[in-house]
Amino acid sequence: MVDSIPLGLTWGAFWLHLLGERRASALTGRPRDRRARSRALSFYAGLLTIVLALATPIETLSKQLLWVHMIQHLLLLTVAAPLIVLGAPWMSLWRPLPLGLRRAVAGSLARSPYLAPIRALCHALTRPLGAWLAFSVNLLFWHLPALYDLTLRNIDVHVLEHITFLAFGILLWAQVIASPPAKPSLSYPGRIAYMVAAIIPNVALSMLLAFSQAPLYAPYVQLAHRPGGISALADQQIGAGIMWSAGDLPFGIAIALLVGRWLTEHEAATRQPAARRLG
Repeated sequence: MVDSIPLGLTWGAFWLHLLGERRASALTGRPRDRRARSRALSFYAGLLTIVLALATPIETLSKQLLWVHMIQHLLLLTVAAPLIVLGAPWMSLWRPLPLGLRRAVAGSLARSPYLAPIRALCHALTRPLGAWLAFSVNLLFWHLPALYDLTLRNIDVHVLEHITFLAFGILLWAQVIASPPAKPSLSYPGRIAYMVAAIIPNVALSMLLAFSQAPLYAPYVQLAHRPGGISALADQQIGAGIMWSAGDLPFGIAIALLVGRWLTEHEAATRQPAARRLG
């Protein structure tokens, strides 16, 4: 039952978003513009990535091969999360809910003294430092041998792991991706440095797995049969290689795009005063 929660939430988000987009079209009296459609496609691609990670043979094989488990984690952290942020689905998910419910929830969240600690926590987690710390600590926390082994043996803990990966991944990527109506609080140089900082825990964990002299996770060692016939240590080293290379790739792409945009905007800004002087 618990293992169906992530997929249930995924399908619920999909239908809520569809209803929200339809209601937006009805309110404006015209179809959604090209930018809104592009954001919707990005969001749906993020949801599809979650389904790919959790409802395909990847989920089954992740219990037998560490390198497949690493692919599953990367799909949630570095593919689904940024796609969802790019999709900026927040208003479309909120819009279909009954007006009375929206007002009650918004009022309670904004004014209830009992929820003050939650508001403070949310404020901290939505700031760059808080989001980076949550993302990094969460990644390292779930790869501690005792906790990693527990995720393979306890489905409830495994579901919690997946939810936190996606949630903290969204918080991290929201610091660098413009997601209407919010905008990143960091400048372009700050966002580039932020992405470099986000790579650090991934590289550190990859190095630990790659250069370890023995397998770190007992459930993989105890398997009677492993697909492909590879050893547990070789499986761990392949997983480290995937995490190191493929795990850093989305951050590298983000850095390249940010540098390109920064240079383009800087060039446009320097041209304007020159044009005024010539005029």
